[in-house]
Amino acid sequence: MLQTLINAWKIADLRKKILYTALIILIFRIGAAIPVPFVDIGPDGIIQDTNAGNFMNYLSMMTGNAFNYGTIFAMSITPYINSSIIMQLLAVAIPALERLQKEGEEGRKKIATITRFVTIALALLQSTAYYFYLRNGKYITKTADGTLYTGFSAVLQAMVIIIMLTAGAALIMWLGERINENGIGNGISMILFAGIVSRIPTLMTQLYSPKHGYIASGGPYYFLSPFVGVLLLLMIAFIVWMDNAERRIPVQYAKRVVGRKMYGGQSTHIPIKVNMSGVMPVIFASSILSLPPTIQMFVNVQSGSGWEKFFKVFSSEHWAYAIIYFVMIIGFAYFYSSIQYNPVEMANNIRKNSGAVPGLRPGKPTSDYIAKILSRITLLGALLLSVVALLPIVFTQVVTFILTKNGYANGMNISLGGTSIIIMVGVALETVKQLESQMMMRHYKGFLD
Repeated sequence: MLQTLINAWKIADLRKKILYTALIILIFRIGAAIPVPFVDIGPDGIIQDTNAGNFMNYLSMMTGNAFNYGTIFAMSITPYINSSIIMQLLAVAIPALERLQKEGEEGRKKIATITRFVTIALALLQSTAYYFYLRNGKYITKTADGTLYTGFSAVLQAMVIIIMLTAGAALIMWLGERINENGIGNGISMILFAGIVSRIPTLMTQLYSPKHGYIASGGPYYFLSPFVGVLLLLMIAFIVWMDNAERRIPVQYAKRVVGRKMYGGQSTHIPIKVNMSGVMPVIFASSILSLPPTIQMFVNVQSGSGWEKFFKVFSSEHWAYAIIYFVMIIGFAYFYSSIQYNPVEMANNIRKNSGAVPGLRPGKPTSDYIAKILSRITLLGALLLSVVALLPIVFTQVVTFILTKNGYANGMNISLGGTSIIIMVGVALETVKQLESQMMMRHYKGFLD
């Protein structure tokens, strides 16, 4: 990977693209540090428990802590991600959108325009909810006597905060599209990557700070803190292996004569990635599981009541949380793969090109075989994905249980979860592949040389 970056830097136009991408990321990080006017949040942020499994922590992770401190980019790229997911799902359910997807470049431009409008609507909705959360927590500018503004002043505060947050989400969407056009990698992924990487120093401080880190507690923490670092490196290696793994379906194309030339006759394969759904099942599952703890923040739950037991199940410290998380990842993996791959369409495309899977007749037997392969690969990919997503949670629960049983007051919680690591590694690998493909294209000398 490092050698690829060094070689890319030596090529002038690729160097310009890398610098352009770095500039966009720098703008994103500057905006993530500038507070919105009339927002008054202290150095500790609005999230009291940074290890809780609620929607606030999920947004804070996706925004690189901008959400926690009420900055211009507090909504970050999440409205655009949600809008893209909604459009993907609607394209399956609404025939008009499905036709637009098949119209080529013009259809994709129309869908992109609709996605932008939906992004603005979602950003406006999220910004409004965020404002009321800030007002209820008294995280906005107050009068001289310490009370909240009312009347016209309160309306003005609300308009400025909501408009600034919505504009920040729109600006990030624009920055992501600029990376797609003039930079390296996928713009949305690069911004997510930058936000998650910005949390790594916090993790290092949490583990190794001589005053406030786990290692300062002494005893078993002298072993556990370095072990967490090794564990994260092993997880990265596992994700790289999982991302590169694929199942190849062999395809044999028949020979055909067109005029005086003969075409076809070669053997090839259809590559199907083991982790075909990427990180989407984990994002879907974690988003849904974070809703009950978020609702609990806005309601008064009596101690010992049934509602308290219900909400406790959705806490990341509860043993049932990992089981529900695992089941939902499997379910969403099958759901997302069914949207991405259509065995009947794949079989028809093979037959139209005079191809066939060896040992199978074209048509329904081929589509049934592909569907069977997809089902098995989806299950395997979901299980591997679950290992990465659940390992930090299980590790935290087991280690905390052992430590508290042996009289240690502090447990141990890894703030950088499996979702973050999957996104980081996936974006890094995809960016390196893009650099390699562009370098190969520039060094290709043609048939005559």
